Amino acid sequence: MTADVYFMDLEATSKENLPEKLLRLVKKTGLAQRLDKNDLTAVKIHFGEQGNTAYIRPVFIRKIILAIKECGASPFLTDANTLYLGTRSDSVSHIHTAIENGFSYSSMDSTPIIIADGLRGKNETAVMVGQKNCEHVYIGSEIINSDSLVSVAHFKGHELSGFGGTLKNLGMGCASRRGKLDQHSNVSPKIKRKTCIGCRECENHCPSQAIYLKENKLKEKKAYIDKTKCIGCAECIVRCPTESVNINWNQTVPVFLEKMMEYTLGVLKDKKNKTLFINFITDIAPKCDCLPYSEAPIVNNVGVLASTDPVAIDQAGADLVNQQQALPNTSLKTNHKPGEDKFKGLYPSVDWEHQLDYAESLSLGTRKYKLIKLKTLAYKKS
Repeated sequence: MTADVYFMDLEATSKENLPEKLLRLVKKTGLAQRLDKNDLTAVKIHFGEQGNTAYIRPVFIRKIILAIKECGASPFLTDANTLYLGTRSDSVSHIHTAIENGFSYSSMDSTPIIIADGLRGKNETAVMVGQKNCEHVYIGSEIINSDSLVSVAHFKGHELSGFGGTLKNLGMGCASRRGKLDQHSNVSPKIKRKTCIGCRECENHCPSQAIYLKENKLKEKKAYIDKTKCIGCAECIVRCPTESVNINWNQTVPVFLEKMMEYTLGVLKDKKNKTLFINFITDIAPKCDCLPYSEAPIVNNVGVLASTDPVAIDQAGADLVNQQQALPNTSLKTNHKPGEDKFKGLYPSVDWEHQLDYAESLSLGTRKYKLIKLKTLAYKKS
């Protein structure tokens, strides 16, 4: 059985600009059939870290909010606090960051921001899933308490999952701090000290103070990890300027991806027919929007996808990116041609397809899809 995935390109005309085209896409996907009047609707987005510029533009999020309100539902913008130290690790700084990045009460048509897991990431609900890696998953309570959910994800590369789209936006993004730690708990980095320059970047950004510097026999200062303190957040991996922090990929990443899908199962457990998923395949950066900067996109902007199937929409997103010719002078060094796997080019040790296969085995959706392209409205020539 195949799932319908609706697609709009980024062509606009004098008859219909891109925000209006997005509104038509959302309606075409069946938003009105997913929401009931007065539904408290969680709009799960990523507000972007301070300094990051690749996150979804607020003008598009506002249009989605207006579409939800047209259905008579009551939307609120939400995300859960981060495990790593940054500008979104508690609700106060998280909301400040959201506002600075353009997601204010006024710009979002009087829509509130409610951080799903509370002030310090401890407001959580344990959801029974009974799967091989997780018996329970720990989700931000306001996600669970909402009547319906609209996921709006920025599709891009990711250091641990190969890419991040709808499934990551749900499984990792909706988890409380305890839930995020649970998913990362098997990720144990190691430091290649031959290339470590002792810059303290990893030490300064470690939320559990598990990293320290020590002199070797040559009296060079090198970084070391205390595995008894390490929480597996992988922050040191993305911070290291010499790529000296590595993971035992074959053992840890498959379990990480499976846990993330089991958390997605928990998020969606009581929301059957009450969800809609949107992927923005724009500003396709090689790494997550959690970084305080954005690298050059690896391919040109593609468009926007919408579906009621979270697996199909991510499969379609990956396919569309891989069909593109890579842009020059980016961190993508191989697999530049159309049809070549861009995410394998970025992260050759990550089997990104494993998350889709496992999600399919959990009956979260299907990898088989039908791509339905939205026609661009244009005036007829006289």
